[in-house]
Amino acid sequence: MKFTKNAQFSYYILGDFMNTLKLGSTGPQVEFVQNILKKLGYYTGPIDGIFGVNTRNAVIRYQQNYGLPQIDGIVGTQTWNSLAPYINGALGFIIPTNIRYSSKILQINIDSLKRLYPFIEIGSIGRSILGRNIPYIRIGKGSKEVFYSAAIHANEWITSPLLMKFVADYCYTYKNNLTIFGYSTRELFNTVSIYIVPMVNPDGVDLVTGEIMTNSPTYAFAKKISEDFPAIPFPSGWKANIRGVDLNLQFPAGWEQAREIKYSQGFTSPAPRDFVGYGALIEPEALAIYNFTLQHNFRLVIAYHTQGKEIYWDFQNINPPRGLQIANRFAATSGYSVENVPFNSSFAGYKDWFIQDYNLPGYTIEAGLGINPLPIAQFDTIYYDNIGILVLGATLA
Repeated sequence: MKFTKNAQFSYYILGDFMNTLKLGSTGPQVEFVQNILKKLGYYTGPIDGIFGVNTRNAVIRYQQNYGLPQIDGIVGTQTWNSLAPYINGALGFIIPTNIRYSSKILQINIDSLKRLYPFIEIGSIGRSILGRNIPYIRIGKGSKEVFYSAAIHANEWITSPLLMKFVADYCYTYKNNLTIFGYSTRELFNTVSIYIVPMVNPDGVDLVTGEIMTNSPTYAFAKKISEDFPAIPFPSGWKANIRGVDLNLQFPAGWEQAREIKYSQGFTSPAPRDFVGYGALIEPEALAIYNFTLQHNFRLVIAYHTQGKEIYWDFQNINPPRGLQIANRFAATSGYSVENVPFNSSFAGYKDWFIQDYNLPGYTIEAGLGINPLPIAQFDTIYYDNIGILVLGATLA
């Protein structure tokens, strides 16, 4: 199956884009296949990301039933392309919310949404250190613009499917003239443009979720960095980009203060977290989101993180008009608490820079509760808590 091209975005030939999976393979793409085959009734084992005998046998049964030319238990080009209709929504779902997420699954999901809902706009704000695409989605055509981002920290990747499911639900309700969180989606669509970057840090996410294989040079490079910080588990404790820079400490909003604080804590060189880099805005992922913001007229921004069920809304002594009022509305609908950022974490973040330079409402939402990376079993609760925030962000801006 060869997908067509769009002026802003190229659709992928699924089988050429995804990895070849076989006995011994591991990672999010294995979970992706297990999830689909389970819904189709071919696989009955756990969705564990391990391509074992049970997964191989399920693939063989699928290949036999669909008359594929190769019955080998390997998910290669032909099998991936055969699975494409189910990946694209034939099973009634597009965004998998019970598996580890990765940059490739994200891209496939975005392509699927674009084919199903051609009224959305998709594109790229830039590329990561490893050349991975950093996609954006625009839903709506109104002059009022808001911006939501997620997964700037690698081990907070659960926020990526959170935003992607919101996009899918928003598009479904728009197409079918329904409401979302009690609001007419079509009215929102016509008055507000919601821009979403669901994965700011694709390299880091792929490291944490297992998309980057343990035998790769990239994995070895990151592991070498991590060895200087034995108290931080690897790779689950990794928040930084693949070069070991914390992207949410890259913005020109007290960057020097952030450097002083983090250096005093021992983060003076590339690290799994909390290294500010050698200057503000020198990492491509941070620079991409910075430039994307400059190119727009966002009235409100939300940066999704985990965890703590907290809402941060101010920066130093700058209290944007209506910032606290909107934060309290967010708290009322989510059950999260409105908090002041701890001093040692209160500089050089994206939300900090936006408030400093624009004096408009900007929020960090710490979704969920527990130890990062949060288990995917929390997803439904996180989504239920945050759907109101995501809708109100557009209505209250």
